[in-house]
Amino acid sequence: MAKVLLLTPPFTQLNTPYPATAYLKGFLNTRGISSVQADLGIEVILRLFSGDGLTSLFDYAGIYGAEVSENARRILALKSHYINTIDAVISFLQGRNPTLAHLICMEDFLPEASRFDQVEELDWAFGTMGNQDKAKHLATLYLEDISDLIVECVDPNFGFSRYAERLGRSASSFDELYSYLRLDNTYTDNLLITILEERMAAVRPQLVSFSVPFPGNLYAAFRAAHWIKRNYPTVKIAMGGGFPNTELRSLSDPRVFEFFDFICLDDGEAPIEHLVEFIDGKRNISDLKRTFALKDGAVIYYNGSTSKDYKQFEAGTPDYSDLLLDKYISVIEIVNPMHRMWSDGRWNKLTMAHGCYWGKCTFCDISLDYIKVYEPIAAGLLCDRMEEMILQTGQNGFHFVDEAAPPALMRSLALEILRRKLTVSWWTNIRFEKSFTKDLCVLLKASGCIAISGGLEVASDRLLQLIQKGVTVEQVARVTNNFTSAGIMVHAYLMYGFPTQTAQETIDSLEMVRQMFESGILQSAFWHQFAMTAHSPVGMYPEQFNVNKVSSSIGSFANNDIVHEDKVGADHELFSYGLKKSLFNYMHGICFDHPLQNWFDHKVPRTKVAPDFIEKAISADGAFFVKPDAKLVWLGSKPSVSTFIKSKKGKQWPTAELAFFDKKSQFAIQVEEFYSDWLLNFLDEASPNNPERLTFQKAKESFEQVTGHDFEPFWYSKPLNTLRQSGLLVL
Repeated sequence: MAKVLLLTPPFTQLNTPYPATAYLKGFLNTRGISSVQADLGIEVILRLFSGDGLTSLFDYAGIYGAEVSENARRILALKSHYINTIDAVISFLQGRNPTLAHLICMEDFLPEASRFDQVEELDWAFGTMGNQDKAKHLATLYLEDISDLIVECVDPNFGFSRYAERLGRSASSFDELYSYLRLDNTYTDNLLITILEERMAAVRPQLVSFSVPFPGNLYAAFRAAHWIKRNYPTVKIAMGGGFPNTELRSLSDPRVFEFFDFICLDDGEAPIEHLVEFIDGKRNISDLKRTFALKDGAVIYYNGSTSKDYKQFEAGTPDYSDLLLDKYISVIEIVNPMHRMWSDGRWNKLTMAHGCYWGKCTFCDISLDYIKVYEPIAAGLLCDRMEEMILQTGQNGFHFVDEAAPPALMRSLALEILRRKLTVSWWTNIRFEKSFTKDLCVLLKASGCIAISGGLEVASDRLLQLIQKGVTVEQVARVTNNFTSAGIMVHAYLMYGFPTQTAQETIDSLEMVRQMFESGILQSAFWHQFAMTAHSPVGMYPEQFNVNKVSSSIGSFANNDIVHEDKVGADHELFSYGLKKSLFNYMHGICFDHPLQNWFDHKVPRTKVAPDFIEKAISADGAFFVKPDAKLVWLGSKPSVSTFIKSKKGKQWPTAELAFFDKKSQFAIQVEEFYSDWLLNFLDEASPNNPERLTFQKAKESFEQVTGHDFEPFWYSKPLNTLRQSGLLVL
């Protein structure tokens, strides 16, 4: 038994658990409150995609007979092949059956339907030795074929990373979702309820808390909560997470509380602790924190608690116990090394900082606490938590799920990782700001950073200024070049349809993106159409952005996305398909020479962007000035030293040669022996192993005190320039 059962309803990701319940469980551990967590999404997938699961699925789908598409008929006809191969394929995608890759890559092992129509020669993507990745991609297509059958013949709401998402999107009224919940369970619902029944019987909780991050989790949460209400009427049920935090802030429909007892907003640590205290009779309902509940038929928002929210350092280390960590499925949907990060591999999720240190973007929900309240975590504590999670999960990959990771904290974290000699790989989301110098990117790479994502958004300087993004396209190009040159992959979030965006600006944005891919400074990207949200500056003050709200009424259920009219800008819907099709090709490294007009069925303006704009941006020389407080870090090894007498034009002087070995090669520098002792000591002090960071000013003072010479000529000398190119960083 446990006090609290923490649940993530179907569906989020196949390859790794959504972290909300792990964060809450880690916090509850610090308060001595027993809890059990489960990711119902992966458990439903594993029941469905198994030999027994497909046997039942095909029996159910077969009742449609001839009333199905040609593709579905093909899959049904091959049912024995799917049933006979599914367990082996799932085991392979879980990393437990790697030799199956050879069979899969022979391309006569898996049954194939329409998803395989897109498969051509894959050697260009995976090479002749990339059997594991190629097999993973083919196995993903195989699963997607089965998913197509499910959508057509079994459950039209099914999706690997979302379930009945339409019912949760912009549902200002609860009517449609409520009506749907009164219908009989779907095939997927029954699988969900079977698993939930097992969990409830085993855990016997007093409180069940659902984390609902996305619209695609909402319906399943309500369906599961309804079953608990009917079968465990004394158990209290709560909902929190990203969806209620953004969509349910003005909730007033009492029917919601036929399913849930409580709806909690924003950071969940204090609210869930308060709920436990309320259930135990230690707190009045009026003293709950940011919680909706029903009283006398009316929805009441209770926030009378005088307790403060917990700081990030007080919240504990995320605890992934109870989750089926070895059962998650790594898939490769798109043949792109950066794009696959979201679906391939098991990542421990952590946050460097709560909120966003920038907090100005006008399209973003900057009025809400999850963005507005900025609170970083010390690098030492982050590394402590990383080491704990490595021991707990056996995984050393980390995805920092920040709104925007702060550059200074990323630097401190990288140095701490190097100081502790941790072997980790990690990636995160950033702003493309000028703080990400070439040297900082090299440091991040040395610490295990393999990829970053960030918002280029509209790729137009006028619109970036209107968004208050705080960057320019030229600056973004230089930063992405710094990351790419250091060996870190880059993904860009792209936006079209921001208020007043013209057709010319849309095409010019596409040209910027084309040039960035052609230059090799972007590896992956994704276009999404602008959506006006109620908690963003655009949503709160639309008149300042020349847009009109179509309706200003507030619904009784979800209220976030706002329908609006952009009378100044282009017809943004016209550009959707062309932008996405061109990007798909650019991500595969092809079609850079295609005229932009070719991607669109309607006439578009010629781009006004110079064809070498990005090339010039990344080749421009940066300012060569070192601040006195800049940190100096030496990533290289300790050199071996030999001395000899150097002579030139009849003059002789003792010279020291310092020989360095790095992981791939070796090099040497020569300095007057007079300088060698200082230089050896300097490199030692600049090592990441030294917790006292050496600054440029300290190095200058030390050099001039020891040698009696000016530091600047030595700093800009050929030997030091060689070290600067080989691991001596200025941060």
